Amino acid sequence: MRKIITTTFVTLDGVLQAPGGAEEDTSHGFKYGGWQMDWDDEDNEADKIMDEKILASPFDLLLGRVTYDIWAAFWPKHKDEPRWGKPFDTATKYVVSHNPVTLSWDKSELITGDVVAELIRLKDSDGPDLSVWGSGNLIQTLLKHNLIDRMNIWTYPVTIGTGKKLFADGTQPERFKLVDGKITKTGVVFATYEPSEQLKSGSLQR
Repeated sequence: MRKIITTTFVTLDGVLQAPGGAEEDTSHGFKYGGWQMDWDDEDNEADKIMDEKILASPFDLLLGRVTYDIWAAFWPKHKDEPRWGKPFDTATKYVVSHNPVTLSWDKSELITGDVVAELIRLKDSDGPDLSVWGSGNLIQTLLKHNLIDRMNIWTYPVTIGTGKKLFADGTQPERFKLVDGKITKTGVVFATYEPSEQLKSGSLQR
């Protein structure tokens, strides 16, 4: 059985929208794209954590349509880049969309129709773990149906006040356990959580 593992960059107030660039996702008039930039330190601590904790094991990708379109426009042109390009190019890309779409990136497969049933089937199949990046709408579906096995959350010491949130419509009453955590010199907090107990009617249900 495969695990679904999310990796998300968020602000202190929970915004995950467009961390990497000004034009990454401007939906709903978002004006603060690229807020993740300029938080590196001289020791490249974030890169070391990423290499050790996230990129060290084989993975396939599970992406929402918006994230897929952004990546498909960039990474096929940089597939020889060793750190990200090669792993992303060789991974199978599972793309969740409620509408039929044409997938241009090699090794891409569409998940549509009864999305939840298809995600459960995918989790039950053989293969490497499924790595989710960005994909805010997809994460809401995964949270709502308790399909996430592990969450890597990078919290940056900045607030924005507007934008798509990590924990939004899909959040369920649930307790998580911290299984790993580090803080960089610039104050970026890396934390890995796994679901522990669901909260129902004021009591804990394992």
